[in-house]
Parts: sequence; C-alpha cells; structure tokens
Amino acid sequence: MADQRSIGIVIASHVEELAKGTYLLLQESAPDVSITYVGGTDDGEIGSSFEKILTAVEANDADELFAFYDLGSAKMTLEIVQETSDKTIHLMDTALIEGAFAAAALLQGNYSLTEIKKQLVPLTIK
Repeated sequence: MADQRSIGIVIASHVEELAKGTYLLLQESAPDVSITYVGGTDDGEIGSSFEKILTAVEANDADELFAFYDLGSAKMTLEIVQETSDKTIHLMDTALIEGAFAAAALLQGNYSLTEIKKQLVPLTIK
C-alpha cells in the first residue's frame, strides 16, 4: 500500500476551467491526496505553459506524481518539465478526467503505484 502523501496528482489542461473543474471533482473523492492543477497559457489564453506546469508540479506536496493532460502540447510540455524537475513524474496517457479520478480514488484508498497503474490500463488512449 502507498502513503497517499508520497504520490500526488497534477492536472495539465489547455483550459483553466477544465483543469480547475477536474481538480474540484478529484478533491471530493480524494481529500487526502496532494493535487495541483494548471490550465492555459501565461496570458490566460487556451494552450499550455512551461512555467505554469512547472509551478504546478513544484507546488505539489508529493515527491512522485501522476500527471494527467488533455492534449498533445500539454504532454510535450510535461515531458520537458519531467527533465527539469527533481520529482518523479509518471505521464499518464489516459482519458483526462476518468484517469485522474480513478488514480485519485485509488490513492485515497492507499493503493500502491503498481496497483494504480494496472487499474489505469483500460483507460489508456491508444
């Protein structure tokens, strides 16, 4: 079983409201899991921002993160953040809301990293 404080979740979306809404949904079922979110560009437009994603990763209390994203440029930005952060970041190629919700609920239930990844396989986007 995992210590839910050691593994957290970061949500990266092109739209601030989508990221925040996903965060609010996850907090309802996983209040003990460290979850941070980010959406949009530096000037508030639709898109992704290296600085904003890095800030969300670093602001998360956990040292290891499941990272969920909505579109390809958010994934590419997360990959760059992976290279610059000291945190272990697992990029999750799953449906954003369903994958993040499942991971949050399982982390709240104190499941291990391996068990959570196994549970997310059916939600993987191919």
